[in-house]
Amino acid sequence: MNILRMKLVVVACLASVSLALAQEPTRNQDTVDDIRKAILRLPYYGVFDFLAVHYDKGTANLSGYVYQPSLAREVIAATRRVPRVDEVVDKIERLPASPHDDDIRWRTFTQIYGDSALSRYAAGGGLTRFDRRYIVTRYPGMQPFGYYPIHIIVNRGRTLLLGIVDSEFDKTLAGVRAREVPGTFGVDNELVIAGNPVP
Repeated sequence: MNILRMKLVVVACLASVSLALAQEPTRNQDTVDDIRKAILRLPYYGVFDFLAVHYDKGTANLSGYVYQPSLAREVIAATRRVPRVDEVVDKIERLPASPHDDDIRWRTFTQIYGDSALSRYAAGGGLTRFDRRYIVTRYPGMQPFGYYPIHIIVNRGRTLLLGIVDSEFDKTLAGVRAREVPGTFGVDNELVIAGNPVP
């Protein structure tokens, strides 16, 4: 009888260990989702920033680009407040302040989100005359408010497009529109097509 009971205990222990191992990827993904939500709630995260997170065993590795240096501090603080995050590794690149880069950012933003085929990606469904004239001229150094799936990163005159689009056509068109901006030294189009695996 004791042998049978011992076998049942061993089987139950093995089952609980395999169940815990099976739940670990789910917990990791839940933590990544919680970090993502915390970052998206930050008021100054926008179209001119791009952040990525890798989480493993309590350590969150943050990477990407931020337009405002203070945003990096806010992102790190928000990530530390997420449950199951014990350590945060900061690999976020702070983009240098440059009027030339600001001009390229806004011109690229207007070219991409003002295009009739790409305007559906803009928050609210497109740019108005108010967005094009008032915000750009009245509030230099600021970002457009809202969620934008195509992120525009400009560093020393070079433009990097990151984010997600629906089709190869949209990816190509965004790259073409970014290359039309005068003063740009080059464009790297790293947009991902929805549903395709990320390399």
